[in-house]
Amino acid sequence: MIVEHRSRQGDDPWEFMHLLPTVDEQVVLILREEALELDAAIGQRSAQWSAHPASGQGTRLGEEYHRLRRIALQHPELTSTVWKLMGALPEQS
Repeated sequence: MIVEHRSRQGDDPWEFMHLLPTVDEQVVLILREEALELDAAIGQRSAQWSAHPASGQGTRLGEEYHRLRRIALQHPELTSTVWKLMGALPEQS
């Protein structure tokens, strides 16, 4: 596809063929681009939710809040216990 596109633009294939990536290199480049798009989407979604009160952003518990919240999300039967522990955690200095 790249060769055809460049040839239709008037480029001589003998002049640019050695510059083109191999098939494996092209696959890696495509996967990299998809990963960058996914990272950007996750970052954007994260930024949107960071202002939500349930995000824990800016709370006194900080990382511990997220650690405990993950436990509650992974084990719903422990949710009420996790929330109780969050209230009982000592102040971080």
